[in-house]
Amino acid sequence: MSSENEIILDIKGLKIDGFTGEQWLPIVKGVNLQLNKGEVLGLIGESGAGKSTIGAASMGFSRDGTRVSGGTINFMGTELTTASESQKRKLWGAKIAYVAQSAAASFNPAHKIIDQHTEAPTHHNLFSKSDSESDAVDLYNRLKLPDPDQIGFRYPHQVSGGQLQRAMTAMAMSCRPDLIIFDEPTTALDVTTQIEVLASIRDIVDQFGTAAIYITHDLAVVAQMADKIKVLLKGEEVEEAPTERMMKSPKEEYTKSLWAVRSHQRKQKTRPENSDAFLSINSIDASYSNGPKVLDAVSFDIYKGTTVAVVGESGSGKSTAARCITGLLPPSTGKILLDGKELPSNFRDRSKDQLRQTQMIYQMADTALNPKVKVKEIIGRPAEFYEGFIGKDLDNRVDELLELIEMDPGEYRDRLPPELSGGQKQRIGIARALAANPSFIICDEITSALDQLVAEGILKLLDRLQNELDLTYMFITHDLATVRAIADEVVVMQNGKVVEQGPKTEMFTPPHHPYTDLLLSSIVEMDPNWLTTVIEKREGTSS
Repeated sequence: MSSENEIILDIKGLKIDGFTGEQWLPIVKGVNLQLNKGEVLGLIGESGAGKSTIGAASMGFSRDGTRVSGGTINFMGTELTTASESQKRKLWGAKIAYVAQSAAASFNPAHKIIDQHTEAPTHHNLFSKSDSESDAVDLYNRLKLPDPDQIGFRYPHQVSGGQLQRAMTAMAMSCRPDLIIFDEPTTALDVTTQIEVLASIRDIVDQFGTAAIYITHDLAVVAQMADKIKVLLKGEEVEEAPTERMMKSPKEEYTKSLWAVRSHQRKQKTRPENSDAFLSINSIDASYSNGPKVLDAVSFDIYKGTTVAVVGESGSGKSTAARCITGLLPPSTGKILLDGKELPSNFRDRSKDQLRQTQMIYQMADTALNPKVKVKEIIGRPAEFYEGFIGKDLDNRVDELLELIEMDPGEYRDRLPPELSGGQKQRIGIARALAANPSFIICDEITSALDQLVAEGILKLLDRLQNELDLTYMFITHDLATVRAIADEVVVMQNGKVVEQGPKTEMFTPPHHPYTDLLLSSIVEMDPNWLTTVIEKREGTSS
C-alpha cells in the first residue's frame, strides 16, 4: 500500500437522506473524505453507520430510496453531484469500479466469467475482445487463481466463493480504474480463503497504484488493508487516523468500544455425567445426485443443553451435515438419533413432532425472510402449525416471542423485513425457529454477515435463550472468534470428514491436527503487519 500526493477523490460536507415512505430523514450527516492516488481508506462502523451509502456516493450513485441533499463529491475534477447520467456512465467501470460483498449474487450465472470480465473494457473501447481476454488471464495469474488460462471459461457456479471473489476483483481491475470501492468483499468467506483474497486484493491494488475505499465491520481486516481508517456512527464521522495510530490508540470512546467488542466469553459447559447424547450422528455418508461423497463416515455427538461448533473451510461438509440432520439430504449410509430415537432419513417421513424438535436459523436473513410478509405472520405461522395457536392466543404468542428476542411487539409486529436492520432480521429468524418450540436448533453461519457489535448481541441472546429454554445448539461457522465465544465442544471438518473433535478448551490448546492448526493460524489479528507475516511464513514453508 502506498500513497502519492495526487487527490483522486475529495468529498466535502456530504449529506444523504433516506426516504421512509412518509418523509426524508438524514442518514449521512456532513462527512468529509479525501483520498490520494494509491491510498486505501478503511471505512468502519456498525450497521446503519452509512458506510455502503458513502461508498456508493463516491461513485456518484444513489441507492434506491436515497438522495444527496448537500455537499460535494469531486472525482478527479468531475463534480459527481451535478454530473449527468451519461458523464457518470463513462466513469463507471472505466475510472471507478465496485467490488460487492457477494460475488455469487453479482455475476450473471448464465454467462462465463471471462465474457463478463471483458464487457467493460470493450464497452469503453479500452481493449479489443481478444486483448481483454489475454489481460484477464494475466490478472487471474496476478491474483493467484488456479489454472488462470482456463478458469475464466467456467460459469460462476463452477468455481468456489473465494475464487469468484478474486475473479470479481480482476473484473474491477480490467479497465485499470483510478478508484475501487470494496464493499465487505471477504465477509462471507472462511478464514483460510479470506487470507488468500485479502492478500490478492492488497497486492493487486498496490501493483497498479489504485486508490481504494475498503468498507468493512471487521477491524482486524481493515488493519491489514488500509493506510488510514475513518470510523462512522449513525452517518457521522467519529474519528480518522493513520491505521497504526488508530489501532494503537483510538481517541474516542465509541472507537474504543469497537476495539473491545469481542468480549463475550461464556463459561464452557461440560457433558452431563452418565447421560446419552441428545443428538448422535453415526457414520453417515452423503452425496448429491449420485456424485462423489460429500460426507465420509461423519460421526459426532451433541449433549443436551450444550453447543457444538462445527468448523471448517467452504466445502468441508458443515452445511451438508446440517442438511442430513434436518432430512433435506438423506444420507446414503449411517443413522441419526435424536433423544435416543432414530430419525427417518427423509424429512417427508418424519412426524410433525420430529420436524418440530429440529429447527434452523439461516445465514442470510435477507433471503430467509419473505420481504412481503409481516413479522407477526413470519413468527406466527410455525406457532400455529406446530403448536396449534390461533386467534388471540396466536397474537399473544407472537408478542411473547418478540419480547423473548428483545424486540418491542408494538413497534415491530406489523413491520415488513425490508424495514428492519440486519441484526433485527436475524432476531426475527431466531423467533421463527423458537415459535416451533424446538429442543435442537442449527445455527448456520448466522453472525457472518453482521457487524461485530450486532453479532455480539446475537450471541448473547442465543446464550440467554439456551439457559432459559434448555436448548441444544449446533453452530456452523468459519469464525473461530465466534467458536471461542459460544461453543462447549468443537468438531473440525475437512473434505467431508471429521478430522478432530473435543471440548473447546482442548481444541484451542496445542497440539492440534495440522488442519486445525491451519484454521487457528488464519484468524486475522489486530496487528497491521499480521497478514504480511503470515503470508511470508506460509510461502517460506511451501518453498
